[in-house]
Amino acid sequence: MVIDFSTYYDLPKSLDNFFEELWRPSSLSQRRMAYPPVNISEDKENILVTSEIPGMDTEDIELTLNEKSLTIKGTRKSEVGNYYRQERPTGNFQRILNLNIPVQTDAVKASMKDGILRIILPKAKEVHPVNIVIDAQ
Repeated sequence: MVIDFSTYYDLPKSLDNFFEELWRPSSLSQRRMAYPPVNISEDKENILVTSEIPGMDTEDIELTLNEKSLTIKGTRKSEVGNYYRQERPTGNFQRILNLNIPVQTDAVKASMKDGILRIILPKAKEVHPVNIVIDAQ
């Protein structure tokens, strides 16, 4: 009599997949986290975009700004080694952020420190509120 145990060899992987599906958001409006994750905030003068991209050089990241969107694009090189688990993504990535406010493209600044990309997008002058003086007659 021959007993086939080959179906049990993939049991740990099957259990991992089961639990990942269990914790995945169930509604269609929620989606998996886009990469790289970003925070977008604003003050009176600027729109501030911060993004976590640890372990990358600035030469491997490309920023493109047009009149309606900011694109963060790059390639994370895979590290050589035998992994038991690898959760940090490798390969090409692209994140497009839609901007609903005109930006002064000639004054945009970007910097990166400790894996945090910081982009300052100054708002265009036509976006700033203008105080109008009322003449009494």
